Amino acid sequence: MKGFLRAGHLPTLAAALLYFDVSFMAWVVLGPLAPFLRRDFGLSATEVGLLTAVPLLGGSLCRPVLGLLEERLGGRRAGLLGLTLTIATLFAGWQLARTASHFYVLGFFLGIAGASFAVALPLASRWYPPHYQGLAMGIAGAGNSGTLLATLFAPRLAERFGWQATLGIAIAPLALVLLVFALLARDSPRRPMPASAAEYRAVLREPDTLALSFLYALTFGGFVGFATFLTTFFHDGYQVSRIAAGDLTTIVVVAGSLLRPIGGWLSDRVGGYRVLVVLLAGFAGCVAVVATMPDVRVAVSVLFVGVGLLGMGNGAVFQLVPQRFPERIGVITGIVGAAGGLGGFFLPSVLGVVRDATGSYAPGLLGCAAVFVAGTVVLLELGARWSVQWQPVAVRQTGVYSYRAALFGADGEPAA
Repeated sequence: MKGFLRAGHLPTLAAALLYFDVSFMAWVVLGPLAPFLRRDFGLSATEVGLLTAVPLLGGSLCRPVLGLLEERLGGRRAGLLGLTLTIATLFAGWQLARTASHFYVLGFFLGIAGASFAVALPLASRWYPPHYQGLAMGIAGAGNSGTLLATLFAPRLAERFGWQATLGIAIAPLALVLLVFALLARDSPRRPMPASAAEYRAVLREPDTLALSFLYALTFGGFVGFATFLTTFFHDGYQVSRIAAGDLTTIVVVAGSLLRPIGGWLSDRVGGYRVLVVLLAGFAGCVAVVATMPDVRVAVSVLFVGVGLLGMGNGAVFQLVPQRFPERIGVITGIVGAAGGLGGFFLPSVLGVVRDATGSYAPGLLGCAAVFVAGTVVLLELGARWSVQWQPVAVRQTGVYSYRAALFGADGEPAA
């Protein structure tokens, strides 16, 4: 740990964490407010699912743009711009949003807050050498704990002051972090030259870009999708109050938020690939249990474990990314991050549609479990390819291995 403290720039790491934290809070705030909006606007489960999913789609589309700005302007300037635009969006929601249609537009522009990922992680990671990338990006990425601020406080504030005032109150922590970020954040002297359009095209043509994007769509998309929809799930599925639903969501989400650095730290030691195989399979099992709609205490306990696994999985994926693309972190971070938001968009949308079609969330949850089982299988197949295609140092750092070689030996015969 002493080596880590000496290796980088702690004020910038702290600034990146705070920036991501309050941005994440703003990004997901419509999730805990959804039961209030559903009552006031008479929304169906499908409409609620779409309402909570639109910010995730906006984040997916805005992340490559903010990542490009990070490369052109530097992380500090891009972060200040992102915070300013997020404050402006919340102000518009506070003063102008009056219909469900307004909130779909508001949600899309809250995607700017979700795009903070493409700035916060490169800003922090560029200060650290490769063997500390997992921990540094895990710490900066722990800013997804901003979800806790939204799920814990937004329902209480909305119950007492109304959802409009809640959007206005959310501006205060963003304004404070804007000041702190301006004082602490610094761009690394090792910042690479901005990527050209040709470099973006080259990265997009890489099969591993698609593979890493898919994996992040599962881990981060799963985390943020559940974080935004669980308040509605607990309120509708278990008939608890809106404040209690927010509290249960907070309990669940705290695991994913706080364990992300553990995922990065563990990945630095045993390899992000090995960690990810276990986590994907484990989450599939957790969701399958919740699909049986057990007692709410059991559901919360199992989701606590499952979402914690997803949080660790986010750190694991971003231990793989800089090892595979060490010279193109900014480009690949924006692309992979966009895929994460896109994965999050589909989850609440599908759960809402299935709820309206069947009267239950169970079929949608079973479908989610099946997707993660398929993701585990895909990851094992990727390992068989990566173990021979990646550079030896990347294979060693990430713990990539071939299950085929383990089972059948290098010559294709069953291993002794």
